[in-house]
Amino acid sequence: MTFPVKGYQRRPEPGNPGRSEAWALLEAARELNLTKDGPVEAFRVALRRNWRLWTIFQASILDTDCTMPTEVRSNLLGLANFIDKQTASLLADPDPGKVDALVNINRQISEGLLEGARATMAEAARAAAPAAAGSVSQRI
Repeated sequence: MTFPVKGYQRRPEPGNPGRSEAWALLEAARELNLTKDGPVEAFRVALRRNWRLWTIFQASILDTDCTMPTEVRSNLLGLANFIDKQTASLLADPDPGKVDALVNINRQISEGLLEGARATMAEAARAAAPAAAGSVSQRI
């Protein structure tokens, strides 16, 4: 049994990790953007939530079972390191002007994840099309 995620009007469809990760990044970006001008405690909650999300990504990337290409892993770990430093700085001294970098990174990574999901779906549709066409012609 699944329960809806509390507090979210839009939720990702289950069973697609890339789309779920993209959704989480977009929600974190939206929350950062909404809270950056105050109140400060709401902004700090959004920062911590985004930081937690990136910590999960870091753990996944560092896992020995991670099949991601080495170059992509290195690039994402570099971004995660930047996010760690930027978040710690913003928690110590909340500056709405500095949060845009975090928001933009989340949006860009989520777009890449969504593009990858779209490409995978298109490839699956192309692979299924000849099989479906063959089965129709066999019936005729």
